[in-house]
Amino acid sequence: MSAPAAGNTRWKFFALLAAMAFLSYALRQDIQVAGQFMMPALGIDEVQMGWIYAAFPLGYAVGQLPGGMLGERFGARRVFAVLGVLWLLTSAATGFLPGLFAGSLLAVIGILLVVRFLVGIVHAPIFPVQAVAIAAWFPVGHWGLPTSLSSAGITLGAAATQPLVAAAMIAWGWQSAFYIYIPFGVLLFALWWWYATDDPADHKGVGQGELALIRAGREALESALPEEKGAWLRLLRNRDTLLLTLAYFGMNVVFYLFFTWFLHYLVKIRGFSLLENGGWLAALPWLTGCFAAVLGGWACDRLCERFGPRLGCRIPGACGMAATAVFLVVGLHVDNAYLAVALMSLCFASTQFTEAAFWQAQTFLAPAHAGSGTGIMNTGANVAGFIVGPLVPWLAVNQGFGWVPTLGGAAGFAVLSSVLWLFVRADRPLAAAA
Repeated sequence: MSAPAAGNTRWKFFALLAAMAFLSYALRQDIQVAGQFMMPALGIDEVQMGWIYAAFPLGYAVGQLPGGMLGERFGARRVFAVLGVLWLLTSAATGFLPGLFAGSLLAVIGILLVVRFLVGIVHAPIFPVQAVAIAAWFPVGHWGLPTSLSSAGITLGAAATQPLVAAAMIAWGWQSAFYIYIPFGVLLFALWWWYATDDPADHKGVGQGELALIRAGREALESALPEEKGAWLRLLRNRDTLLLTLAYFGMNVVFYLFFTWFLHYLVKIRGFSLLENGGWLAALPWLTGCFAAVLGGWACDRLCERFGPRLGCRIPGACGMAATAVFLVVGLHVDNAYLAVALMSLCFASTQFTEAAFWQAQTFLAPAHAGSGTGIMNTGANVAGFIVGPLVPWLAVNQGFGWVPTLGGAAGFAVLSSVLWLFVRADRPLAAAA
């Protein structure tokens, strides 16, 4: 008798995870577009706005490890249901609360700092908890493609936000930027609660063939690191986890340039208008990043199958970050503005090509503790956002270095990330405690 055919319920489950990634980035990216209207409306200058931008990644970094541990403890289904409510409340608060303190600039800045910090905290668990869900729902060594498709979701969310929020603000004011995605969020999280399970064995749509595919080889890999309390402390001391964290920090320096200041660069330095060109062109890096993320995930899975996790993760990670540095430097210095946008889009696409390699490597290092391990990696990486937000305008404007040299300095961090990848050993899982 032939083995039962594997179904595709895991991909239907994953579609909800990808939709959450889309929504998360739409809700966090909206302020980067709205900031162009918020600054003159609220009397906030570029450096002050930089600190407001920085509040999000600070909260995001703080919430990574606790979020991953919550995912391991309570499961993705319950954690995401609670997070969904908090995402929508904090988004609405960003649009509503500043108007209550419009008479005081200090109060407006203070409330935006607090709210954006809270936005960071409640969005922080998404990818560590997703790592827990992907590790449970997908076959061993095939985590790269779903991870990259999730990255595609975030880039599509950010891309959609640029023109959509710009149009909404012109029609209804900057506050509308923080309300337009709320109905979609309500529907998404209601569907998640109805459909999702933490263990694929508990899902009525998962047959024996698909369950056997998901569990193949899992026992041998997880026996290298069985579940244990306090494993996150050992991961904090693990050489390869720390190398990945530093390399991911370098990648995120470039990522946060696009996340915080790219639209401002297009409008102020390259001379594009916000609605006619700026909003749509600012979406181009995210769209190219979508395709590059999927390609990177597919390549990472295929390379891991052929060469094992050591080279399978190292090759796309190191090559992608080297390409990031090259495209960034060249893109900033070409004269033609449209060519510059194209090259900068390839720069961002190169960062997204590496995403699956980072997350797959860390999952290989500690499959039973994917939430904690990726939470540690993403904590260190997102410190970059707290630095980039206020540092870029401070160097470019206050210190007089200019926008192009300041943005170009991030290429050095991309090179550092590429070099660090040469020392990462994803084929060396954390040993079980004695």
